[in-house]
Amino acid sequence: MSTFDLSKLRAVVFDTDGVVTDTARVHAAAWKHVFDAFLRGRGAEPFDIRADYLAYVDGRPRLDGVRTFLASRGVTLPEGGPHDEPGAPTVHGLGLAKDALFVEQIDRHGVAAFPSTVALLHELRQRGARTAVVSASRHCRAIVASAGLLHLFDALVDGNDAAELGLPGKPDPALFLEAARRLRLPAAEVAVVEDALPGVEAGRRGGFGRIVAVDRSGSQEAAMRAAGADAVVADLADASVAGRVPVGRR
Repeated sequence: MSTFDLSKLRAVVFDTDGVVTDTARVHAAAWKHVFDAFLRGRGAEPFDIRADYLAYVDGRPRLDGVRTFLASRGVTLPEGGPHDEPGAPTVHGLGLAKDALFVEQIDRHGVAAFPSTVALLHELRQRGARTAVVSASRHCRAIVASAGLLHLFDALVDGNDAAELGLPGKPDPALFLEAARRLRLPAAEVAVVEDALPGVEAGRRGGFGRIVAVDRSGSQEAAMRAAGADAVVADLADASVAGRVPVGRR
């Protein structure tokens, strides 16, 4: 069976970090820096850049990531607010510190897209499928623009939209459903591509036509299938497309 059967699907919605752009590692490094600095001297295990990132923060809105990871260490902080000093011992303070560090790294080093994802986007669009990109990050548009990919998406839904519309974060399917709404398509005719377990679960809960999981670590296939993935690939170079003749081909 083809990964994407365009006789049944009319669009594909992509998560951003770790699927479209190689920014998941930047997020993970920023989280480790912030959490380790906070936990130092508290007798708690430091942040594991792989296991803890995947389990507690990957795919979640930033503040949810703070709450979920700290809960794993038995730590509860006051919420604080958006005007807290970055690094303050509040949920917002740690979230702001992570955000500032992430932006600094992106500004300094730029953003790289996965070549296999770019090739897949071109293939899908040549075959008449529509495409969208989503992220819980407020920096999604800037990241996608920095990678030079905005022209390959018909819709973009990010953390700014989530805040404005009151959309809950993954594993709630609201971000994906908003992308489908902007594409003017029912979820059943849209595929979701994700690399995080909360995102895979969101695709299942949203009733999307196909859920494709990207397991770059090679360690999450069983968990991704249990969460609802219809197909799991190590990289989108392994994905296949069928169902419509590409424009210009006979």
